[in-house]
Amino acid sequence: MAASVIRRRREGTGVNLIIEKNVMVPMRDGVRMATDVYRPEGDGPFPVLVQRLPYGKEVPGLRNLSFDVLRGAQAGYAVVVQDTRGRFASEGEFNPFFDEAADGADTVAWAAAQPWSTGRVGMIGGSYFGATQWLAAGQAPPALAAIAPFVTTDQYYEGWAYQGGAFQLGFNLHWTLSALGLAELQRRLVAGSATPEQFGALVAAVDANEELYRRTPLRGLPELKGIAPYYDDWLDHPSYDGFWRSCAPREHYGDITVPALNMGGWYDLFLKGTIANYTGMRAAGGSAAARDLQRLVIGPWAHGPVSGWFPERGFGLLSGADAADVTGMQLRWFDHLLKGEDNGFEGDKPVRVFVMGAGVWRDEDDWPLPGTEFVDYHLGGEGRANTAAGDGTLGTAPPAGTAYDAYLYDPRDPVPTVGGGTFLPGLNVGVNAGPRDQREVERRADVLCYTTEPLAEPLEVIGPVEAVLHVSSSAPDTDFTAKLVDVHPDGRAENLADGILRVRYRESLSEPRLMEPGQVYEVRVDLVATANLFRAGHRIRLEVSSSNFPRFDRNTNTGGTIAEESAEDFRPALNRVHHGGEHRSRLVLPVIRRR
Repeated sequence: MAASVIRRRREGTGVNLIIEKNVMVPMRDGVRMATDVYRPEGDGPFPVLVQRLPYGKEVPGLRNLSFDVLRGAQAGYAVVVQDTRGRFASEGEFNPFFDEAADGADTVAWAAAQPWSTGRVGMIGGSYFGATQWLAAGQAPPALAAIAPFVTTDQYYEGWAYQGGAFQLGFNLHWTLSALGLAELQRRLVAGSATPEQFGALVAAVDANEELYRRTPLRGLPELKGIAPYYDDWLDHPSYDGFWRSCAPREHYGDITVPALNMGGWYDLFLKGTIANYTGMRAAGGSAAARDLQRLVIGPWAHGPVSGWFPERGFGLLSGADAADVTGMQLRWFDHLLKGEDNGFEGDKPVRVFVMGAGVWRDEDDWPLPGTEFVDYHLGGEGRANTAAGDGTLGTAPPAGTAYDAYLYDPRDPVPTVGGGTFLPGLNVGVNAGPRDQREVERRADVLCYTTEPLAEPLEVIGPVEAVLHVSSSAPDTDFTAKLVDVHPDGRAENLADGILRVRYRESLSEPRLMEPGQVYEVRVDLVATANLFRAGHRIRLEVSSSNFPRFDRNTNTGGTIAEESAEDFRPALNRVHHGGEHRSRLVLPVIRRR
């Protein structure tokens, strides 16, 4: 494929741009990557920003997902946009994550060696494009000076394929079918190695995505046969083992020597990894600059909608990525680190978060915020916490008595996913992501609700959130879910953060251990984090259950996995949450008291 050159002037800028299309860049093994270059007209040289994506460099909405490419070129950068290996116009075969380190390092080296380049390179992009940045950075390419990963994570087991040991079915199946599988089959169709009937069958599967969530076993879906073999690879590795460690950026922080501008969302499914990259690099980065110049920005965004507006909730005009000027934020970052401009960047506080409920951005000194008071809110009641109309209580004083709340978890009738950090069909219109009213869910008998009295004064909660539960089950393995909810005076129950734990992973994500039925265990459910002002008159609620479907796969309660088992193997489980006395079940909230 021959490269083509386009000259254009971006309206209103006065800057002529040269766009080179489909430059075929060779990797170390000879496979060539289709690459576009956007740069100002003239000899330069210019610092370079590299973006590598698997979704098609010709699609403006994806190419500009977290960074306006033409604006970057207008600002004096050569912006390199590349289809990753085996995707669209690039050669080779696509295997998510495993080729991105070497290919990214080779692309950075190529960009640094071009005659229009200063030799200083940064990387940009969100989601999988963020993965290509961290994996390349782990190779420590000499020309790489900074990265700006948006809504991405620190590994591809916990927080991507799995969370708390549960498979992220909603995201992974939808992503594989629609974003990965369709493009692969389209590519084969053009090459003559697939038929229109095969393509039509996959389109039908995408349309029937929600029905496919209920198909069992999960492994061996015929719709993905020969198209996305990696999907079964993920299911074949349900623990954090060598397969996952070999491609995890978190295992190589000491090799990463560049600063990172980490950007995420409170309702993004990769929030945990975004925060982990910031804190992990601050502690263990491979250079003083990597440790000292980490930055963290979190807005009220989901994975996809980054406007700050959702069908049931809006966070105001200043909450969106456009108002926050995410591209401008990155340009200022790169102007300092790639161009050497003294623009005051190093004097900024390292953490910037949007506080929901208050509707304001706050600049902070670190994460968790210095001075955070971790407050225990104890679960209580007389043993009838089922539904929001039950007697479950939540308070800072331990309950006077002891009790337990019980419910039957039946994987044939799981609690439905309503909002949160999801990536489900309908994502682009925000239908299934972000803040949603939980009252319908809270009417179910298999959802325990623990609620405070109305707050006498506002309470600011910013930081990591955890539920410490004392649980037992009739099954050798089951799941426990936890959800933090802001209950408004009119009864609206708005979700803020949630998590799940497959109890076999209570001690380690690498070494599962089944339960003894009836024995009480202390388990910790990671709800990741939030930033919210609970206003006076509002109440704080913790929901506890055993499913959140289809966001997470269903635990069969047998000790086996739904990857291999069918619906005929499902068993109901009688699950209990114990509280009071020696069973200090509690919600741990990061309280900020400003004076």
